[in-house]
Amino acid sequence: MAKPMRTQNYVTPSADGIAAAARAASGRGLPPVERWNPPFCGDLDMRIARDGTWFYLGTPIGRFELVKLFSSILRKDGEKYFLVTPVEMVGITVEDAPFVATDFEAEGEGESQVLTFQTHVGDFAVAGSEHPIRVVRDPETGEPSPYILVRRNLEALIDRKSFYRLVELGVHHDHEGARWFGLWSSGTFFPMIPSAELEG
Repeated sequence: MAKPMRTQNYVTPSADGIAAAARAASGRGLPPVERWNPPFCGDLDMRIARDGTWFYLGTPIGRFELVKLFSSILRKDGEKYFLVTPVEMVGITVEDAPFVATDFEAEGEGESQVLTFQTHVGDFAVAGSEHPIRVVRDPETGEPSPYILVRRNLEALIDRKSFYRLVELGVHHDHEGARWFGLWSSGTFFPMIPSAELEG
């Protein structure tokens, strides 16, 4: 990776520098990035594509361990995404959601069903009140984009094959005064599409 450039006493942010600071601050579990308040050091030429691939300077980051490290220090403030260490914060580009849910396991049935999702960087999230599922539909095509909240305010886009499997587990249920087709998990119902659109 590119070496940081020094301008007077300022070091231009680099992926290597961010990674080194993240390793130095890492301990057991996820780093407490929400409690860190370092200075903003500019934007980094880093991008997370819709399929979950991380790019640095236009080149995919091929090392899973490095992607996992970067994902552990990711924070979303408002609509912007940052990599945060105790000493610096840099902006990055996220095309859709920062994570992709690539698989899930279903246990139980009906209202007792529990859905546990796994992301492409090894995070797990049990769908429920603390990890809700939401579905956004394209206003022109009607194409659904399902998401699950993974941690903090970071979501994972549920991949297509997993979404098709979820549809097979869906049920019709009265929700907030309307009838919906959706999913149960951990005692919470998540609406996906109005039942009338399927039944009509």
